[in-house]
Amino acid sequence: GFLYLGTPGVGKTTLGKELASRAGMTYVNVGDMAKEGELYQGFDEEYNCPILDEDRVIDELEDKMSEGGVIVDYHGCDFFPERWFHIVFVLRTENSFLYDRLESRGYKGKKLQDNIQCEIFQTLYEEAMLSYREEIVHQLPSNTPEDLERNMDQIMQWIEQWMKDNN
Repeated sequence: GFLYLGTPGVGKTTLGKELASRAGMTYVNVGDMAKEGELYQGFDEEYNCPILDEDRVIDELEDKMSEGGVIVDYHGCDFFPERWFHIVFVLRTENSFLYDRLESRGYKGKKLQDNIQCEIFQTLYEEAMLSYREEIVHQLPSNTPEDLERNMDQIMQWIEQWMKDNN
C-alpha cells in the first residue's frame, strides 16, 4: 500500500482519487471511512471535531491492506502499522495558499491556526520520517494546478518502479 499525507487543504483528495484510478488501485480516505463507520471515541470540544478511534480504523483497514494496491489518504501516520506501506508521500503547501483554502472551508480560530502551524513546522513530514524508513518518505509541493499534474506523474513513476522491483 501507499500512504499519502498532508495537512487538510493541501489537495490530497483530488490527487488521491485520480491516482487510484490511473494506477488501478483502491483509494481510501480515512476521514470519510471514519465518518461512514462512526469510528470515533468521543468528541474534542477544543477543535470541535470527533476523535478518531485508531484501533477500529486499523481493524477496518486490515483486510484491504493485506490484499494490496491501496492508496490511503490521511493527515496523520503514527498509528498505522509500518508494514502496510511501501511508499509514503507528504504533500506540502505554502502557508498563504493553505490559509485561503482552509478559510474557504470554514476553518477558523484554533483549528485554522493549528493546521497552519502544523504545516510551518513540517509536523507531518517529521512524523513520517520517524514512523517509516527515511528512504520511502517523499515530500511534494502542492501549491498550484501545475504541481498537481507534476505530482501525479512523479508518483505514478514511483509506483510503477516499485511494482517492477517487487514483482
